[in-house]
Order: sequence, then structure tokens, then C-alpha cells
Amino acid sequence: MTTARPGPAPGTGPGPPAPTALPPPAERGATVIPDRVVARIAAQAARTAQSRRAALPSGRDGEAGPGASAAVRGGSVRLHLSMDLPYPTDLPGTCERIRRDVAERVARLTGLEVGEVTLTVRRLVTVAGAKRGRVR
Repeated sequence: MTTARPGPAPGTGPGPPAPTALPPPAERGATVIPDRVVARIAAQAARTAQSRRAALPSGRDGEAGPGASAAVRGGSVRLHLSMDLPYPTDLPGTCERIRRDVAERVARLTGLEVGEVTLTVRRLVTVAGAKRGRVR
């Protein structure tokens, strides 16, 4: 046998208030992604693009992978990448493809508009020459 406890009906007495409808999304706030997080996403995207577009395997013989920095301002981001590229290669074409790949990936993962991507080539690496010894 169950007995009801005397008191107010559920949701009308003291205690937590009953759930109400959420305010519109514009009034709830915004998601903020720190610059360093966007930079890490860009560095990973650059590593993928470097191995795919430049045919240069990442992490060779202790070499540093691509570096990235990001500046997020009001829903858009500017990226700066630095990486090694193979020699010989079509530098302008390879750089443009890598910039485009990184911009698309960062925009897709963060929801930010990528305004500018600059790429600095740290050095040119001879892929075949790295395996051969010195020529005399």
C-alpha cells in the first residue's frame, strides 16, 4: 500500500525550479576556440597535407614536423605554417595545394573562416639524397 505525502504538487514548491525553454542561440553565448588549439589543428592538417601533397614522409630522422601559429579574431583566423618540402618539386603549386588543404580542414573542424594562410618553407630536403652517402 502506497501513501502519498502531504505537501505541494511536484514542481510548485521549494526546490529547483521547473525547466524552462532555452533562450535563442544568439543570446546563449559563443564557443571560443583558443589560438593554440587552432594552431595544433593546423599543424596536424599541415602534416597530413605535407605527406599527401609533397610526398615527404613526416618524422624522418628526428626532423621537426610542420609548425603552425594562429590568430583568431571575431570568427575568422589567420594561419602561418612552416615546413620542409622535398627537392626538386613544383614549389608554387605544392605550397598552394597545401595552403588550400589546411584552410579547408581547419574551417571544417573549427567552424572558423580561414582568411589567410601563409607558408614558410624552412628548407628543401632531397628525399633520394638523404639515403645515399656522400658522392666523391
